[in-house]
Amino acid sequence: MVMSSDRLTRPPEVPEPVSLQEQIQIDIAVSMRSGHALRRDVLRMASSAAYTVEKKQGRPLTDDEMLGVLIHEVKTRRESVIAFHDAGRQDLADKEASEIEILSGYLPRALTEDEIVALVAEGIAASGATSARDMGKVMGWLSPRTKGRADGKHVSELVIQGLARADLAAHDGGTH
Repeated sequence: MVMSSDRLTRPPEVPEPVSLQEQIQIDIAVSMRSGHALRRDVLRMASSAAYTVEKKQGRPLTDDEMLGVLIHEVKTRRESVIAFHDAGRQDLADKEASEIEILSGYLPRALTEDEIVALVAEGIAASGATSARDMGKVMGWLSPRTKGRADGKHVSELVIQGLARADLAAHDGGTH
């Protein structure tokens, strides 16, 4: 096979990075063309939520802010799944679960339980926390590392448990 000299001198085409919002807009168009109504509607709702936040802030959203919008949308739908399930509306709960699945494709990979536990231990050590009063320090250290990758409520429960163990260990060490 003979390559043209033209091809050897030009660098390969490297696509420009696309923002999260731009990717969602692209995926809305793809969903429209392919007839995936649920995906199209969910992405339109997410785009609309982002637009609302942009208007409040008066500027375009960063990818981190867009991620925050998506996290909020997923959280809202999780609450809806529980409410619909409790009300005996499994059909609506299933629809909300499908929407969560679509939005989750735009979120970073979720942390495993072991990874969260390890991060909590690292956060307690890094912040020098010794009691429950230091929870804010630990959560401040953990938040940017777990945002969008772990449920904040679950992380805070693990921090409370870790700080209780650290506090007990400090008291046990001082009495013997």
